[in-house]
Parts: sequence; structure tokens; C-alpha cells
Amino acid sequence: MEGANLSAVTEFVFTGFPQLQDGGLLYFFPLLFIYTFVVVGNLLIFFAVRMDVRLHNPMYNFISTFSFLEVWYTTATIPKMLSNLVSEKKTISMTGCLLQMYFFHSLGNSEEILLITMAIDRYVAICNPLRYQMIMTPRLCSQLSAGSCIFGFLILLPEIVTISTLPFCGPNQIHQIFCDLVPVLRLACTNASVILVEDVIHAVAIIITILIIALSYIRIVSVILRIPSAEGRQKAFSTCGGHLTVFLIFFGSVSLMYLRFNATYPPALDTAIALMFTVLAPFFHPIIYSLRNKDMKNAIRKLVQGIPGMRSAQTVLCMEPSQFHTKMETDRLNHNDDKKKAVAMVTRICESSMKH
Repeated sequence: MEGANLSAVTEFVFTGFPQLQDGGLLYFFPLLFIYTFVVVGNLLIFFAVRMDVRLHNPMYNFISTFSFLEVWYTTATIPKMLSNLVSEKKTISMTGCLLQMYFFHSLGNSEEILLITMAIDRYVAICNPLRYQMIMTPRLCSQLSAGSCIFGFLILLPEIVTISTLPFCGPNQIHQIFCDLVPVLRLACTNASVILVEDVIHAVAIIITILIIALSYIRIVSVILRIPSAEGRQKAFSTCGGHLTVFLIFFGSVSLMYLRFNATYPPALDTAIALMFTVLAPFFHPIIYSLRNKDMKNAIRKLVQGIPGMRSAQTVLCMEPSQFHTKMETDRLNHNDDKKKAVAMVTRICESSMKH
């Protein structure tokens, strides 16, 4: 009988979603728009960097890798959120929950390691510019990008395997909008010390990452402030401003979620914090990396113009009103000229036929 109870839980129920009758459908379309924007925006950045030779340098290589990870980071959770918003039964299987936890946190770990790598890259570029090309070689950049992804996926594997062996014999309601480690562990029929160990491991990893990046930027700022020209200081700040902004958004929301230990938040606040680092932070990343960077904007424009059927549409959409009206008038005049030429040609043919 005890064995039957231990194996009774085969799926989990999310309680952080509003019901359809409570306006759940109203959240569906904004979330769908954000997810589409994140995927399209990050894919544009990824392919723009890969296809534009002017962006084949360490900084943009890391940005493109980060954008590629962001696509899968959001895909690990948001499609299931969208499904739960429009369905009456907001459940996920045990296997699905374990897979979601693994991919979400593995991708998050990979992004954290990549952010450390990007901070070190900016540190070398600004604090040791004469040796930058010698240190940050294309081969080393590829190894750092691949190493970030591989290490991020391997480090979480033992933890997920351990959770999969735990007995779940109690309630199956997850008070969250996605499968997270601590909410799932609270449902396991095991000692509460496991949850405490989990909190400590996450806290130590997050704090070490923040300290490494913060120390790198303290050193970077101190070097920038010693640059004599204002133009030089502005250029130096612009090269690392986007990365610093992403760092603050990403780790600000992650810290609120995972550095609280035994503190409990109201359900609404808990859901809002979860949305910050699963939805809103990825939403701002393409904006920060594209709109704040002239080279990136030019590369994306070239990429979009190279897509069949997109060039003419983009040309018209990017015109000023006066340019648009001038183009329309020019097209009309050209059309009238073409008609006159056609009539003249037909007339000449008819006259020639009559002469013969």
C-alpha cells in the first residue's frame, strides 16, 4: 500500500495561472507576442553576426551565442505557459517537468557562464588592448563559447538525476508557472534538508558569478575613467554598456528569485518575479544588443534586405512621408511616360503597315 502511494504522483498541476473565466486568455496574446519577438529578434542577431564578416570578432561572437541560447531558454518554458493559459487542465507529466527543469536551468547556467566570459573579454579589451588580439583568438573564443554550453548542461545533470529518484507521495500542486527546482522538491517525500542544500548551492553559484562580473567591471570603469579624452571614455563605455545592462537585468531578477532562502513571497509577487527572468529579461536583450549598436543595426538591415520580398517592403516602411509621396509621384510619371511610349510604338507599327 505504501509503495502504491509513493508512485501515485505521475503529473503536477500548476496553480500560478489564471483560469479562462478569470481572464486567462487576455494574458495569452501579449505572451505570444513577446515569445515571437524574442525568437525572431535573437535569430536575427545570431544570423546577422554569422553572415556579416565585419562582426566576426570576440564580442559579437559571444553575443550571437548568447542570442542562440536565449531562443531555447524561452522555448523551455513559454510554450508550456501558453498552453496552460488556454487549457482547463494545467498539468505537466513527471518526465516533462524534469526535462523542463533540466533544459531551463542548464540554458540559464550556460548564459551565466557566457556572461562571465563576456565580462572577461571586455576586461581584456579595455585593460590590455595591445595584447587583446593575441589573447582572444578566434579559436579561444570558439572554445569558450562551446565550453560555456557544455559545462552549463553537465553541471546540472547529477542534480536532475537525483530528483528523478525521489519519491513523490503527497500533493502534486506546483505553486509556480513553470517547473522549478525548489517548488518541485517541496512536493517530494524526503527530508527538508535537501531543499536547504539546494538553496545554498544556487546562492553560492549566483554570488560567485555576480562577484566575478562585478570585479571585472569595477576594474574596467577605473581604467576608463583614466582615459584623458571624453570621446575615448564614451567609446569605451559604449562597448560594454549593453553587456552591463543585460547583466543587471538578468542577475537582478535571478537574485530576487534564488537569493531569498527561507523567505516567502505572496503568490502574485512570486509569479511576477518568475515572469521577470523567464519572459521580460529575454524580451529586452534583443533590444539592448541591436538598438544600442550601430554595427548590429546595419548587419540586421543587410540580413533583412537579403530575404526575398523583404527589401522593397523595408524600403517603403523606412521612408519619410515626404519621400514616400515623392516616390509615388515619380512612379506615376514614369507610368505615364511608359504609356506614351507604348502608344507611339503602336502608331509607328500601324503607319509602317499601311505604307506596305
